[in-house]
Amino acid sequence: MKIAREKRITINREFESVEQFITEYVTNISRSGVFIRSKDPLPVGTRVNLRFTVIMDEIETIEGVGEVVRVEHGPTGMGVAFVELTSYSQRLIEKLLITRKL
Repeated sequence: MKIAREKRITINREFESVEQFITEYVTNISRSGVFIRSKDPLPVGTRVNLRFTVIMDEIETIEGVGEVVRVEHGPTGMGVAFVELTSYSQRLIEKLLITRKL
């Protein structure tokens, strides 16, 4: 039995312009998800492909799948819970959170 994959929308890919970066970007991150500022947040329940960079010792890329769990209007954006992350991305997030607490 084949399970149909839900359509996913890609967000926070490599930004093509400064305007695109300003329109949509990650503002905070936790073990469970991220908040993405966006002029046009997606509806709750939308599955998204995540790909965004964080600055650590070097610029690193976090990749995975998320789901919009809330929409905010001040600042405008959406909370996205991680559904699936690469193991490398999970390690990066742990390292990032430990480093920020120091």
